[in-house]
Amino acid sequence: MNNNMILKEKNGLSFFQFPNLAECSGTRHGIFTRSGGCSKCPFQSLNVSFGIGDEEEAIRRNRLLISKCMDDRKLVFINQVHGTEVLEIRHSEFEMRNADAVITDVRDIIPVIQVGDCQAVLLCDPEKHVVANVHSGWRGSISNIIGHTVSAMRTGMGCNPRHMLAGIGPSLGPCCAEFINYKREIPEKFWKYKDESNHFDFWKISTDQLCEAGVLRENICSGGLCSKCSTDLFFSYRGERITGRFAAIIGLC
Repeated sequence: MNNNMILKEKNGLSFFQFPNLAECSGTRHGIFTRSGGCSKCPFQSLNVSFGIGDEEEAIRRNRLLISKCMDDRKLVFINQVHGTEVLEIRHSEFEMRNADAVITDVRDIIPVIQVGDCQAVLLCDPEKHVVANVHSGWRGSISNIIGHTVSAMRTGMGCNPRHMLAGIGPSLGPCCAEFINYKREIPEKFWKYKDESNHFDFWKISTDQLCEAGVLRENICSGGLCSKCSTDLFFSYRGERITGRFAAIIGLC
């Protein structure tokens, strides 16, 4: 799987964009690299996550840098718990809760997913002007958080999956997603995505789940970048253990 993302730079920050989402008018998105921030080693430098040992002031400054890069839009961070809850935001004022996906039709609110090996899956329905940001780690994959999110977009926002565009962000690739105890951790129906050395292709799982939910395969882009193999660009828990989390964002403008 090749990297077909576009590298951009703004205000000293580097971020990747998916070509299909970049062509979607009225939206903004980006997969930010770990560079250009204020955090010190081992969180250098654009860490956006609290509660992992980094200095809180550095994290706040990093988040502000990303907001400024998005023209001072409001960033929405959720408490990611590796579940299947989808937060639907229909107004500028909303109640925050635990969730692993956000869908919204509110302009100028930018949902953020924090990742360091898990997938961020970005979705957009240009017909209904709805976007979604999904946190899908291996637990989210086997629970099909992607399918839950597409279903919520369909039932709650009236979206048609065939109109949706999707981007699968940099994450643990099939080269590094080894699960020694897969028989205990991963249901058997997913074993077809495993190679002989017990490495799973979660990019393909996500692609298939999107297609099963009704998204057209030609509307899906995958970054094809392994976070563990690319610690110069991204944080990787498997590669570094004590490390930060990079930001994946999408919103309406």
